[in-house]
Order: sequence, then C-alpha cells, then structure tokens
Amino acid sequence: MAGVLGITDIWTYVLGTVAIILLPGPNSLFVLSTAAKRGVGAGYRAAGGVFVGDGVLMFLSAAGVASLLKAYPPLFLVIKYAGAAYLGYVGLTMLRGAWRRWRDRNDPTAPRLIDAAEPAAMRSPFRKALVISLLNPKAILFFISFFIQFVDPGYAWPALSFLLLGLIAQVTSVLYLTALIFAGTFLAAQFRRRRRLAAGATTGVGVLFLGFGLKLATASV
Repeated sequence: MAGVLGITDIWTYVLGTVAIILLPGPNSLFVLSTAAKRGVGAGYRAAGGVFVGDGVLMFLSAAGVASLLKAYPPLFLVIKYAGAAYLGYVGLTMLRGAWRRWRDRNDPTAPRLIDAAEPAAMRSPFRKALVISLLNPKAILFFISFFIQFVDPGYAWPALSFLLLGLIAQVTSVLYLTALIFAGTFLAAQFRRRRRLAAGATTGVGVLFLGFGLKLATASV
C-alpha cells in the first residue's frame, strides 16, 4: 500500500493515528463529560465541534502553517495563551458548577443538570468543543508535523494525500468518540441519581482542564 495517492507508509500512519487519538486530551474528555452530563445527543454535538475543529487544523497543516508559526513566534504565543486561558475558563466554570451542585445536593427543587450553573453562552457543546479544538497550538503543530511525514513531496496531487490522511483520522476519531459517548450514558444515569457523585466527577474534570491549560501555557514551538 506504500505510495498510494502519495502516502509513503499508510499502515504506519493508521497505527500512529489510532495510538494518538486514544491518548486522553481535552477534546475526548470534554465529549465524554458532555455525554455523561447531558446524554447522547449533546455528546454528538460536542463530537461535531471536535470534527470541525480537527478538520480546520488538518487544512491548516496542509497549507503549511508550521512555517508561519516558526517564522512569527509572537503569533504562536498569542494562540498558545488564548488556548490556555480558554481551557482554564472551562475548568473554572466546571468547578463552579460542581460547587453549586454540592451545595444543593439535598435540595429537591435544585436543577438536576450538572452544568446548570454554567452561563447560557457556555452551554453549547458544539461551540465549546470547537473552540477547545481550534485554540490548541500543540494540536496544530502535531497535525502539521505528523501529516508531512507521510506525504510524498514528489506526488503531483498532494491535496489528495492530505484528504485521505484526514479521512482516516476523522473516521478513527468518530469511532473513538462514539464509544466514549455511549460509555457516558451509563455515567449520566448515575449522576442523575447521585448528586454527590456528579459534583465529584465534575470537580475532577474541571481540575483536569486547569491542568491542560497550564500544560498548554508552558508549551513551546
């Protein structure tokens, strides 16, 4: 299969893509937590934001954004700190929701949604997932460097190579996120019955997002 549509080693790419997508990160964690909090439909809306965000990053990688970021380090810094700030904001919002959930755990009239404390603008899982995906410079740089390794520079139509590589990545992502979404439905049932468990889980996810933001803030080109 080597050399098909300008891809130098398609099976190595497939194995690498599967391994990378299985690594936990803010995108997959957000989809899982959204499905656990709000059900399958909301989980797929969050996954849709991830798919669109990844598609944009793949397009940027094919357009050669790596050289632009390396040539203009301040641009990378702007994207990096904007992404870190947004991840931190998402984490703090989750922590606030967890605190209100814990405070109202014995109140039968309190809202049963885990994220009911979030501002209305933050309740769109698609928009949140899209922003999380796009404001991740490490992901942009990874897509760029990873894709380039498997595209034959002498191939006449490199766009086809990038299209096939992107399709493989998106199909793998669809399968993985679908598994996470349906795994989250079991958690959703538990959270609806147990507010303390819901508050604890939301606190854990919020802390992880703060960690992702801190890690991103210290990333380098």
